[in-house]
Amino acid sequence: MTDMPILYIVFALIIVGVLMWLVNTYIPMASSIRSVLNAVVVISVVVWVLKASGLWTTLSQYRIPH
Repeated sequence: MTDMPILYIVFALIIVGVLMWLVNTYIPMASSIRSVLNAVVVISVVVWVLKASGLWTTLSQYRIPH
């Protein structure tokens, strides 16, 4: 995996945040659909940040003892 500068990650988070704010503000939808959409985006962004920072492989290799 190539190194990703922290500035790119911050810019991507800002862009995703602004897009989600625009969607939540200007697109009318039921609150349940909005909640599911927000949850999916947040989970996706968290996984992406973990992968970009290199922590995803550490977490994916962790095993819970019996």
